[in-house]
Amino acid sequence: APGVFLLRCASLPSETFSVFNSINLREFRYAQAMIFAIEEINNSNSLLPNVTLGYEIYDSCTSTVGAMRAAMALVNGQDQTAHSGCAGKPVVHAIVGESESSSTIVIARTTGTFHIPIVTNKNEFPTFFRTIPSDYYQSRALAQLVKHFGWTWVGTVRSDNDYGNNGMSVFVEAAKDEGVCIEYSEAILRNYPKQRITKVVEVIKRSTSKVILAFLPLTEMDVLLEEILLQNVTGLQWVASESWITARYFATPRTSTVISSVIGFTITKSTVPGLNDFLVKVHPSKSPQNALLKEFWEASFACMFSQRNETTDVKLCSGKEKLAELSNEYTDFSELMSSNVYKAVYAVAHALHELLTCKQGKGHTLNESCVDKVNFTTHTGERVYFDLNGDPTARYELVNWQKGEDGEIKFVTIGYYDASLPAGKQFTMNDNNIFWAGDPFTKPKSVCSESCQPGTSQAVIRGKPICCFSCIPCAAGEISNVTATGLIFFHFMETPIVKANNSELSFLLLFSLILCFLCSLTFIGRPSQWSCMLRHTVFGVTFAMCMSCVLAKTIVVVNAFKASVPGSNVLQCSAPLQRLSVLCCTLIQVVICALWVSLAPPVPNRNTAYSTDKVILECDVGSAVGFWAVLGYIGLLSLMCFVLAFLARKLPDNFNEAKFITFSMLIFCAVWITFIPAYVSSPGKFTVAVEIFAILASSYGLLFCIFLPKCYIILFKPEKNTRRHIMGKMHAKSH
Repeated sequence: APGVFLLRCASLPSETFSVFNSINLREFRYAQAMIFAIEEINNSNSLLPNVTLGYEIYDSCTSTVGAMRAAMALVNGQDQTAHSGCAGKPVVHAIVGESESSSTIVIARTTGTFHIPIVTNKNEFPTFFRTIPSDYYQSRALAQLVKHFGWTWVGTVRSDNDYGNNGMSVFVEAAKDEGVCIEYSEAILRNYPKQRITKVVEVIKRSTSKVILAFLPLTEMDVLLEEILLQNVTGLQWVASESWITARYFATPRTSTVISSVIGFTITKSTVPGLNDFLVKVHPSKSPQNALLKEFWEASFACMFSQRNETTDVKLCSGKEKLAELSNEYTDFSELMSSNVYKAVYAVAHALHELLTCKQGKGHTLNESCVDKVNFTTHTGERVYFDLNGDPTARYELVNWQKGEDGEIKFVTIGYYDASLPAGKQFTMNDNNIFWAGDPFTKPKSVCSESCQPGTSQAVIRGKPICCFSCIPCAAGEISNVTATGLIFFHFMETPIVKANNSELSFLLLFSLILCFLCSLTFIGRPSQWSCMLRHTVFGVTFAMCMSCVLAKTIVVVNAFKASVPGSNVLQCSAPLQRLSVLCCTLIQVVICALWVSLAPPVPNRNTAYSTDKVILECDVGSAVGFWAVLGYIGLLSLMCFVLAFLARKLPDNFNEAKFITFSMLIFCAVWITFIPAYVSSPGKFTVAVEIFAILASSYGLLFCIFLPKCYIILFKPEKNTRRHIMGKMHAKSH
């Protein structure tokens, strides 16, 4: 099972690659993980018994040319420097590697013709499998992450190769769907001229966005970071791709001035039992013919096994040095990507095992692959299999860089993303455990334009993205409103939070609130016989319906909690019973209004009592008893709602609608209690203004207190809009 890894190249960064032979310590660890897995399989009695696996390790030297040279050597069965034609017979059955997409695609194109599996498109690469999820899912997860934090104005930097270009194109499309705008999108490569890298950083420095997504491999990120340090670009919140989010050598005191509290996705962590011990026991004496191992040893301990003329000042290696005492990329055991190499080797072994043990007539057809059918469980209980595209299930951990009290930066998991779950349930996160760039406890804001204040509306700026707009005052006779609340609830009506808060009563309450807002319009204009009757009766009936809905919701909440208590025997408040209660409570008000209108209806009246030189045309209530009976009934319903909600205010969190109803009733009662003296003392035309104010203030109080918290969770905290989260709090408090 040959492996292709990015092992050494003199032009690469010194942090990752040693100053002696530019050994990539991280990739060298991957190669050792492959050897560990092969030796473990060879010692197994259950997997490939009586079969010994061998291996060859090739160096791609961070280039597609090196990757192709290695691939040609593999399929021809010759060494890496062979110059003969492709006449040899392939001697390998599977290839493990490489960690970068561009080089892997070159290998896949070369070996695919010979049907040699390499562990994106399955039609183009039918023998290409991977143990790391496709970047398609990572890009979509990053778009959801950016939207979750309200960052609608971001900058991006990508590598100018398959990894960066493909990943960024998916992110841009997903970000567009999420309403996120891209201020700039720059591309770099490790071998680009320095002037080009400098221009990219200058673009970043001039930008107005405070969030930057770096979709870069390790080496490109190192090149970019050096220029960022040189130009001292600070104050940015970095979002990382999985390739560098857990790279320990980026999280250093030297770089913390320009890059800190990074957030990004990484592959789900997985430990391999025995691997760490194997890595620290590697020694050149165990493989005297392994020149690469000697180079690794010399690079790790800054010594040499034999003195050379040009390096007389370098100490000699004694062989007694201990890898366990080192702290570098090779011994960084918190970085668990090596497990993916381990799983790749085991996938090949299981495929070979199935091929060698299949019986006559029960094997695979000509076009089938044993790797396609691989499905096994590792020693740690992790299931490994490939889908139709040769990919594993996309599961990521959301990681945040957090500086501890000792000054060391830790990679803390703050959330998860699982692409196999339904939409809306893929992303979960703990927002309370995040450190941010700049002020660690204040989330940065990155928008092109601030939200417009009440009384203004958005106006598109020509030539700018939709996230950039200006705020202009509303035209005369117009106000900005909150009519989007109903649309939000309708669009998300199938989500747990809408269902848990009795969607039918919620929509009925929203409908009655719309009528409450509209009834204020009947108080405007010249009074007539019909308008005087309409304004008071419509007001009375709509507010009675509104209070009936709130009362029904309160009773439902109390009954739901009592029914959840073991041993309770509470009559269930079914949907038909809820509708009937709202109807009955509203009909009582209809009867009161009908009696009022039929016996002593409101009529237009010419009022001269408040001014001798003016005649005020107003609506006389007709019967004061009827008017106060309508208000009294609404007050009775609101008082019942308040008392029930107040008594239920200490219910568990998932029944906390009672708290919101309590606040709304406080506002409602306060408005109408102050209305009474204001109404009685207001002369003439000011009476109408007082009534309109009371109607709008109480309606907005109900709308904001009951529906605003739910809209906030739906739009900005989707990870809390899950059945598990809603029900989990009650279970936690009941234990």
